[in-house]
Amino acid sequence: MPSTTPAHRPAGHRPRAAFAMGPETAAAILDERTLAAFSQVCDLAPPPVLDDFTTDRARAVLADAELLVTGWGCPPLDAAALASAPRLRAVVHTAGSVRGHITDACWERGIEVSSAAAANALPVAEYTVAMILLSGKRVLERARSYRAGHRDDWLTDSPEVGNYRRTVGILSASLIGRRVVELLRPYDLRVLLHDPYVSDEEAAALGVRPVGLGELFADSDVVSVHTPLLPATHGLVGRELLMSMRPDAVLLNTARGAVIDQDALVDVLRQDRIRAVLDVTEPDTLPAGHPLWECENALITPHLAGSQGNEWQRLADLAATEAGRWATGGGFAHPVRRERLAFLA
Repeated sequence: MPSTTPAHRPAGHRPRAAFAMGPETAAAILDERTLAAFSQVCDLAPPPVLDDFTTDRARAVLADAELLVTGWGCPPLDAAALASAPRLRAVVHTAGSVRGHITDACWERGIEVSSAAAANALPVAEYTVAMILLSGKRVLERARSYRAGHRDDWLTDSPEVGNYRRTVGILSASLIGRRVVELLRPYDLRVLLHDPYVSDEEAAALGVRPVGLGELFADSDVVSVHTPLLPATHGLVGRELLMSMRPDAVLLNTARGAVIDQDALVDVLRQDRIRAVLDVTEPDTLPAGHPLWECENALITPHLAGSQGNEWQRLADLAATEAGRWATGGGFAHPVRRERLAFLA
């Protein structure tokens, strides 16, 4: 079969593209502006989007597709799906992780993959920085106390309140972890990093001090978790690390709930030793009556750090740009490599 990779596509060729994602995702992301951006560089298959690769219509659309634009709710691109897509050469994902739909069969075919993870990293990093600063001022606790009628005397505040020269520990220099470090630079904060894959020289270039895992937890006023969930990181943040944190320190998690030993966290929170800001839990939606709900020193948000509302447009814009690069013979600016997949969130 002739290759249609960028190096072999004829000049002026407009690849056939199709969309594969859940209907709700399509409604949120594929507005007229986004469709126009894709249509400038590709010939688009007519709607509706594909959310099931086993139907006759899906097989007919996949038969001509060279580029697949995917999103949340895309079915797995397994061997059976790829058998219906003999011309498929690239996938552009309008969200972050591709683990849900990119299978070994894709890599074995040599399909190129791009992800909008870099665009999705920004709102997560912004949420993280906001929570670091708010927790330093104890905003949520003080607002609750103030509403209850308690006087707030800023002149007699504890010297621990505030964000001047506080220490922030970053667990993992992931895409999001690095973006957090970047956004923290304007503030008077000391930033520590634990990541066994980052050299001292790279840490210096990032402007952080590399430390061991134990030192990160013992010396930080806020520990922000950004490590992907892997077999080696499941329950990584356990009781010993939590008990080693400074009194009134904050554990902030926007990564995966299972990275933290949640039972141990509940116990430590009940002792009123530390505070927590959790945008992710295990399971993702905590059932009513879960003991974490009873911990007033835990702020739990419904996985909202990632792209929301108009921020989805940023993901679509990046995906459209990536499609344009590929369609005109350039390589992806945000490729996903098979060898790095195990280290991605």
